[in-house]
Amino acid sequence: GKQLRVLHVARALQDIGEVNLAIASETGDAEAIEKTARQFRVYCHVGIKEAPQGGLRDRLRWWLDPRSLNLYACVAEERDRIRLCESLDQFDVIWINGLRVANMFGLWQWPRSVLDIDDVPSTYDLAVWQNGDRPVDRLKAGIRALSLRRREKLLSERFTVLGVCSDADGRYLGGGSRIHVIPNGFERPSTEPRRQPANPPRLGFIGLFSYEPNLEGIRWFLRECWPGIQRAVPGVRLRLVGKGSDGPLKPAVAGVDGLGWMADPAAEIATWSAMIVPVRLGAGTRVKVAEAFSRKCPLVSTRLGAFGYEVADGRELRLADSPEAFSAACVELIGDPSAATAMAARAWQAFLDKWTWDAIRPRVWEAAEHCLRFDANVSGGRQLAASAK
Repeated sequence: GKQLRVLHVARALQDIGEVNLAIASETGDAEAIEKTARQFRVYCHVGIKEAPQGGLRDRLRWWLDPRSLNLYACVAEERDRIRLCESLDQFDVIWINGLRVANMFGLWQWPRSVLDIDDVPSTYDLAVWQNGDRPVDRLKAGIRALSLRRREKLLSERFTVLGVCSDADGRYLGGGSRIHVIPNGFERPSTEPRRQPANPPRLGFIGLFSYEPNLEGIRWFLRECWPGIQRAVPGVRLRLVGKGSDGPLKPAVAGVDGLGWMADPAAEIATWSAMIVPVRLGAGTRVKVAEAFSRKCPLVSTRLGAFGYEVADGRELRLADSPEAFSAACVELIGDPSAATAMAARAWQAFLDKWTWDAIRPRVWEAAEHCLRFDANVSGGRQLAASAK
């Protein structure tokens, strides 16, 4: 989801200026870099190294000092950090993908900058505090959320403009004209999707299994919801798509198929009676929601899973947080395909209106233009730098 957002934001910026991409990566993935270089001018590659917090003094500083930057225990390689920081004056707008990227360079204040904070850090820990399984994890998350919240209140000191995924995140960060809502979206299919639900019925999930909110959500669904669904719909299958879904993390549960990473899951999703988003942890908005709408696939989600989208239960999707309600929604969509199809059609129309990247592109332009206007010394030429993980 984050990679898709980076690429589509950079494409939108190309419409108003020259984009120079700085790629920050621990692995230096040659294939990903090659694909990126086909579309953009790659200005530099930034190596990342671990920078674990030291002793008690460092840990206390992290908790107590909201201006400390070692939030993610990593920094840019020194040579790359110096090169990028010394070249910032070449660019009229510095577009930064997330606090992790911003902090690894050791800069407190970024000139002429847009911080695209698609995942507000403290909201992740708040979700753990509210929904975590172990009391000790919930306590740690609550304390961490308080520390992160203090940092987030200082973001307007550090960056010219902030980009967020939803109105709710904008309000959470205090609102104001310098916060721009840039929703997550998905590519519009070249042709309108046509579904062919399988028999026996299939439910489906798509997501990276090394990402804890995905894995925790699936485990919750299989533990709390799946047995009741199997009793109500004999023969039903759960299809898991995404990197890691066919490996050691695949749940060893009857009726579950791990399909792994798929370059184009459209044909597979077309066979599902519904997509599920049983996410109870996380921050920002889930791209898989926009993807389901783009595929005309009926959707059942927790309220947190659909956070940030202007949707209503029974209109574009089914919303349910308790195991009983989530299970019942899945069974109802399987048992009433006409109603499920009608709901998916409404979601498709909302997707066309609000969540294609074509519809979102003007919001990217507005954020960049705001940043340009904010700087009284902008020259006639425009160059835009996007910093991406």
